[in-house]
Amino acid sequence: MKSTVETLSPTRVRLAIEVPFVELEPSLKKAYREIGSQVQVPGFRRGKVPAAVIDQRVGRGTVLNEAVQEAIPQNILAAVREHDLKTLGRPEVEITEFNDGDSLNFTAEVDVRPEITLPELDSIEVTVDELKIDDSEIEEQVKNLRERFATLKTVERAAAEGDYVQIDLNATVDGEDVPGGSATNISHEVGSKQLLPGLDEALVGLAAGESTTFTTQLVGGDFAGRDAEVAVTVRTVKEKELPELDDDFAQMASEFDTIEELRADVRERVTRGKRVEQIYAARDKALEQLVEAAGVPAPEGVVREEVEGRKQAMIDQLERIGASLEEYLAAEEKTEEQIDAELNEAATDGVKIQLLLDTLADAEEVQVSDDEFGHEIVHRAQRAGMPPQQYYDQLVRSGSAAAVFGDVRRGKALASVMERIKIKDTAGNEVSLDAIRAEGEEAHDHDHEH
Repeated sequence: MKSTVETLSPTRVRLAIEVPFVELEPSLKKAYREIGSQVQVPGFRRGKVPAAVIDQRVGRGTVLNEAVQEAIPQNILAAVREHDLKTLGRPEVEITEFNDGDSLNFTAEVDVRPEITLPELDSIEVTVDELKIDDSEIEEQVKNLRERFATLKTVERAAAEGDYVQIDLNATVDGEDVPGGSATNISHEVGSKQLLPGLDEALVGLAAGESTTFTTQLVGGDFAGRDAEVAVTVRTVKEKELPELDDDFAQMASEFDTIEELRADVRERVTRGKRVEQIYAARDKALEQLVEAAGVPAPEGVVREEVEGRKQAMIDQLERIGASLEEYLAAEEKTEEQIDAELNEAATDGVKIQLLLDTLADAEEVQVSDDEFGHEIVHRAQRAGMPPQQYYDQLVRSGSAAAVFGDVRRGKALASVMERIKIKDTAGNEVSLDAIRAEGEEAHDHDHEH
C-alpha cells in the first residue's frame, strides 16, 4: 500500500491510497468464503463452492465489491498510522480507480484533531455573581416543605383554585362519544392545568354533585384537532390544610427540634447550592475563555455527526412520551431550521471544549485508573437502571466504552483547569474550591448520620 496525505484545513485531511491487487488477495479469498457459505449450488456442499462457480452465479463484480469494502477500512487505518494522524469521526471514501486485476485507488477525507496551543491556565481569571441569600428564598423552601405535609379535608362548598376535586369526565363530538374520552373518579387540583384546557375554569364554582359542560380541542385520537363537548361532574371537594410553622412541624418534617434550627439548615443548604452554581458558572466562563484564547476550530464532520446524534436523541425522547417533533415545534413556536441551528451551535461549542480538554489531558499526561473508570461505569449504570456488568458489556458491544473512558479523562483535565484558574465574585471576594469541598463533605457526613 502507498499513501499520501493532503491537508485541506486545520481540521481535515485527504488521504490518497493505492492498494496493489496482490494485497487484496486475502480480502478476495474471504469474500469468496463468505459468499460461498451463503449460496446453495446443486452438486456442491455449502461453503465448498468453487470460485469459478460463484463468479457464474453471483458475478465476479459482486465478489470484488465485497473484498474492496473489507479492504478499505484496513488500509485507511494503516495510512492513519503511517502518517501519525489523530482522526475524528467517520471518513468519507471515494473510489477513484479500480479494475479487476489492477490496483485499488481511493481517497478518504477525514476530520483530524487540530494543533492547539494552550494558554497558561494561571492567567485565566473569571468573575461570578456574588453569593447572596434572600430571606424570601429560605421561606420559599420552607413553604415547599410545608406543602409536602399538607392534608386534604372534605368541604361542603364550591370548588376554588387550589382545591382538590374528584371528578367524572365524558367527551363527545357531534353527540358521539369519543373513544377513550370518559373517566371516573379522577383526582385533580383545580388551577393546575394538568388535564384538559378549559377544565379548571369550568370547575371553579362547582360543588359536590354538580355538573357542567365545556368545550375543548382534542389533541390526539380519531378526533384530533376537533372541538369536543366535555361533561364534568364533581364528586367531592377537598381543601388543602397546611400545618402550623412551629416546633412541632420541625420535629415532624425534619431531625430538628425547633423551627429556627430547621430554617438555619435550609439556609445552609441554599448556600451550598448557590456555591455550586458559582462553580458551574466559573467552569463555563473559564472554558469559554480557554477555547477563545486557544482559537480552537470545530471539525465540520464531527459537528455534523454530533448534531445528527442530538437530534435523533431528541426525537427518540419525544416518541417515548408519545409526542412528535412536529408537536414539539408547534409547542415551542419554532421551525425545524431554528432547532437545527440551536443544535449546531451547542454541538460546535461541545466539540471545541472536547478538543481543548483532550489537548490539555495529553499535555499533562492525564491517566485514568481502573477504579476511576469502574466508578464511572457504576454511576452511569445506576442512572440507566442496569447492573454495572450488563451496562459495561453493552458499551463494549456498541463500541462506546472508549467514549466513556474519554469522558472520564476530560473530566480529570477539567478538574485541573478549575484548580488553577482564579475565581472572584462581583464584590471582589475570592471564591475558593476548597471551602466548597469542605462544605460538601460536611453536608455528606451530616446527611449520612441522619
